[in-house]
Amino acid sequence: MLCAAFFCLHATAQMDQTYARDAKQATDQDYTQHINKYTTLPELNSPLTDYLPASSTVPTPEKVLGDVSGAPDFLPYAEDVYRYFRLLESASPRVKVFTIGHTEEGREMVAVAVADESLLKNYKENDERLAKLADPRTINMSDVTAADLVKQSVPVYYITGTIHSPETGAPTALMELAYRLAVDDAPYIKYIRSHMITLITPVVEVDGRDRMVDIYKWHKAHPNENYPRLVYWGHYVAHDNNRDAMTLTLNLSRNVLDTYIGWHAQVLHDLHESVPFLYDNTVGDEPYNAWLDPILTNEWQMIGWNNVQEMTKFGMPGVFTHGNFDTWSPGYLMFLAAMHNGISRLYETFGNGGADTVERILTPDEYSRTWYRQNPPYPKVKWSQRDNNNYEQTAILVSLSYFAQNAQTFLNNFYLKSKRSILKPNDSGPAAYVLPASEESKDRQRMLLDILRAQHVEISRTTEAATVAIPVKPKRESREEDTPAKPQPPKTEQRTFPAGSYVIRMDQPYSRIADALLDRQYWAPNDPQKTPYDDTGWSLPSLFNVEAVRVTEPAILKTRMEPVKEDSGSSSASGSGSVYLIANHADPGIITLRYLLKNATVSITDAATTASGRQFPAGSLIIQNASADDIKSALDKAKLTATVVSTAPSVAAHAITAPRIAMMHTWLSTQTEGWWRQALDKLGVPFDYINTQTASSEDDLRSKYDVILFAPTGGARTAQIIQGLPMWGNALPWKKTDLTPNLGRIDSTDDMRPGLGYSGIDHLRHFVEQGGLLITSQDTAQFAIDTGLAPGVSVVTHGDLKVVGTLLETVVVAPKSPILYGYSKPLTVYSEDGLSLNVSNTVGGTRAPRLGGGEERTTGRGGPDDPDIPQGRPFMAAEERPHPKPWEPMPLNEEQTRNNPNVIPAELRPQVLLRYADKESLLVSGLLDHGDLMAQHAAVVTAHLGKGSVLLFANNPLYRGETIGSYPLVFNAILNFDRLSQPAATTSGSNAGQ
Repeated sequence: MLCAAFFCLHATAQMDQTYARDAKQATDQDYTQHINKYTTLPELNSPLTDYLPASSTVPTPEKVLGDVSGAPDFLPYAEDVYRYFRLLESASPRVKVFTIGHTEEGREMVAVAVADESLLKNYKENDERLAKLADPRTINMSDVTAADLVKQSVPVYYITGTIHSPETGAPTALMELAYRLAVDDAPYIKYIRSHMITLITPVVEVDGRDRMVDIYKWHKAHPNENYPRLVYWGHYVAHDNNRDAMTLTLNLSRNVLDTYIGWHAQVLHDLHESVPFLYDNTVGDEPYNAWLDPILTNEWQMIGWNNVQEMTKFGMPGVFTHGNFDTWSPGYLMFLAAMHNGISRLYETFGNGGADTVERILTPDEYSRTWYRQNPPYPKVKWSQRDNNNYEQTAILVSLSYFAQNAQTFLNNFYLKSKRSILKPNDSGPAAYVLPASEESKDRQRMLLDILRAQHVEISRTTEAATVAIPVKPKRESREEDTPAKPQPPKTEQRTFPAGSYVIRMDQPYSRIADALLDRQYWAPNDPQKTPYDDTGWSLPSLFNVEAVRVTEPAILKTRMEPVKEDSGSSSASGSGSVYLIANHADPGIITLRYLLKNATVSITDAATTASGRQFPAGSLIIQNASADDIKSALDKAKLTATVVSTAPSVAAHAITAPRIAMMHTWLSTQTEGWWRQALDKLGVPFDYINTQTASSEDDLRSKYDVILFAPTGGARTAQIIQGLPMWGNALPWKKTDLTPNLGRIDSTDDMRPGLGYSGIDHLRHFVEQGGLLITSQDTAQFAIDTGLAPGVSVVTHGDLKVVGTLLETVVVAPKSPILYGYSKPLTVYSEDGLSLNVSNTVGGTRAPRLGGGEERTTGRGGPDDPDIPQGRPFMAAEERPHPKPWEPMPLNEEQTRNNPNVIPAELRPQVLLRYADKESLLVSGLLDHGDLMAQHAAVVTAHLGKGSVLLFANNPLYRGETIGSYPLVFNAILNFDRLSQPAATTSGSNAGQ
C-alpha cells in the first residue's frame, strides 16, 4: 500500500545512498574531462553524471557522435541514435533493441530495453506475470495470487524522448543513460538494473527530428544569419502531436501505446524541454482529471517530490514540481499510462533548441521563488546542451532508483488500479456505455469504436434487446445567478436498447480511458485555475454526433452479448439493378465513395425519397454507370452500404463531379491545417497542397481548382497572413538540398518570409467570383472578413466571454442548404475561443438601422416603456422597430436602401447555416463563462461574391481527429460547391431588402 503521509519519500529497501562509484571500475578519463568541459557551472551536474565508467568492450556514445553526449555544435539524426543503440546491443547482453513501428513517412521507431542479463533473458516470463496483474480477471481478482506475482516480478519503466522536435537534448541524454545502466557497477546503478527493466524510445517524432537536424546544420553552415523555423515537425502536425493520446490518429501515438501495453509497463515518462532548469510536472496543478484513480495522484506526489528533494540535495538549482500545468486533459502522450492504470510522468528540462551554448536571460516568473520552487533557477545563465543532458539523466536516475527501491509497492498499486477499474460498475460507476444500434450513425459510430479499440478497450455487442433504467437529463431553466438551484432527487426512465447495440462495459481493466472519452466534462467558470493548459471539453460521442448512453444500472452487464474483436465496419449492396442508392446520414465516408468512383455518374438528391422500402434523406447519392465490382470495392473501402434498384427514384437531384481541391497553407505555421490534411488523407480525398505564395503568383486559380480550403493557421492575424514574416535580413529557405535532405518533402520554398500579399487577395477574390468555393475557419474566417471576401459578415465582440476548447451546441437555421444534408439533430461543434459571427444586409456589418442609432428611449415623459409625446401637436406614433434575432440581419427600410451602394444585392447576401444554441443549452462540455455573449449568434455562414461563395466556420470542423460529426459540413460543401448560391429574395414594402 501507499505510504500514509504525503511526504513519505524514503525507500524501504536498503541501498547505498552515498552515490559512490565502484572503486574497482575504471573511469573513462577523456570522456569525463569533456563532460566537465561542456558543463558551464559545477552545480549544473551531479555525482551521478559527472563521470563515465570505462569499458573495454562496450562503446560509449562517442563512437557514433564523435564526442560526448551533449557536446556543442552537433545533433545526431535518428538513424545515428539507433546505430549507437544497436552497437550497444551487440556489445552488451544487458541491452535489447526492438522495432515498434514506423512513422507516416516510413521512418523506424524503436524501443530499447536495458536491465541485467537475467532479467532480459526472462523478460517474456516477467511480462506474463505483469499481464496477470494488468488484468486481475485472469487470477479471479485474488489479492493473494497478486501478492505472489508481485514478489516474483520486476517493473517496467518506459521513457520517451523528443516528441517535440525543437526540444533536442533527449536522444543524446538517453544514449548515455543506456550506457550507464548497462556498464556502471556503482551500487546505485546496479540496484536499478537488477530490480527493473528500463525501456527507452529515444526519438518519438522521428520525421521531425530529422528535419530539426537539417535546420540545425543549416544554422551552423550560415553563422550570424537567421535560420528557418521548424514549420513542419511530423508529417501532419507539430506541437499538437502531444495532444493525440485520445483519438490516436498519429502513428507515433499508436506505436507508443502498443509498446506500453505490450510490455505491461508501470510508467510512461516523457521528456520535454521548455522550462528552466527542470520542472517535474508529474505533480501538476488543479484540476486533476476526474476519471483518474486517486492511487495514481498519490503516486505522482511521492515520485515528484522525491525527485525535487534528491536533486536539491545535490545542490542543483532550479528543480521543482507542482507548477501551473493542470492535469485535466487526457490528450498528452504521457497520459496513455495514466488512463491505462500506470503512472504518467513528464520532465520539462531547459533547452536551447539546438546544441549551441548560449547565455539565457530568464523572466521574473521563471526565476522567482514560490512555495513549490524554493530553489529557483538563476536569473541569467550560460546554458549548454551538456547541462541539459546532466539534468535529464540525473533526474531520470533519481526516479529509476526510487522506483526500483519501491518496486513492490508500485507493482501492487498497478494491480490495485487495474482491479479497481474492473470494479467500477459497483462503486463509482457507471456500469457501461451503450451505443444503440443505428443505421443513421453507423459510419460515425464505427469510427468511434475504432478509437476505443485502438485504446485496447473491450467492445461487446448485444444479442438481445436490453431494458434498463437510465437517468433523465435535467432541464436547465433560466434563473438569476444568485438564486441557488433546489436539489432534486435523481429521476430515471426505462430505455430499451435493440439487439445489435454496442456496449462498452466498465468491468474491464481499461474502463477509465473509455469512461473519460465517452463522458461529458465540466470546467467550473469559478475554478481557481484561470489558465487551462489545453482543451477543457472533449466528449467524443458529442463530437462524433453519436449517441452513447451512460448506464449506471449494473443489470445492463447481465444482458447477453458477445465480444467484438475486429473492425465493426461493414459494407453491402442489397437488391438488383444497375442504380445504387447510398443514404447520407452525415457520413464522412460519402466523400470517400465519390472520389473512389471518380468516373461514375453521381447525383445528389435535393429532397428525401423512398426506394425499396428504405428512406433516403436529402443529400443521398444516386450512382450510375459503374461496374458492380467497382461499386463493391468502393463500398468496402468507404465502409458504406447501398441499395440497388433498376431505375433511379423520381426525386429532385443534381449531378456532382469529383471537385478539384487545393489546400492552402501559410509559412507562418502548419500546425492546425495539418489536422485538415490528415482528415482528407485518411478518407482518401485527393488535393493539391499549395501555399499562400502560390496564390500570390497564380492569377487564375479557378482554372485549376473548384474548392480552396484555407484551414486555420493557429491564431495568425490578417496582417500576418498578408505580409508574412518581416523581409529584412536573409532569406529563409525550406527545400531539399544536400545539406538539408529532409526538408521540402511536403512543400518547399526558396524563402519562407513572403506572405499572401495583396495580389493573393485579388487572386482569391477572382477565384470566388468565377464560381469557386473558398472554405475558411477561425482565424482564416476572420481574414476573409477583414479582406472583404465575405460581404456582410462580421465578428461578434467577445467581451467577458470565456471559452477554452469547449464543445457547444448549435441549431440548424437553413435546413435545405446542401451543406447540411444528412443532419437530422442538433450538432455539437468545437470552439477554440468562442468566435461567433454576425450578418448584415450591408457591407461593413452594421446591425443598427442607422449608424449610431440606439434602442434606448430618450429622456421624457412616462416610464421606460412609454413613448415620449411632443407638446403642441397631435401625437404621431413611429413604426415598430424590427427586433431581429442575434443570428439574423437587421432588416432595411426604404430610407436605408435608397441610393445606398453599401446595400448587398439580395442574391449575394450572407446566409446563416448554423447558429449557436440558446444560453441554457449552449454548453455541451468544458468551460463556458458568460455564454450569453455568443448564444444564438451565427456559427457557420455562407457569403457570396460573383458566381461563387466563401464558407466561414466560427468553429473548427476538422480538428485532432475528434470532430468527426462536423466533417461532413466541409465535405458536403465540397461536393456541392456550385450549389451554394442563395436565391434572390422577393419581398417588398417597408421591409424591402429584408
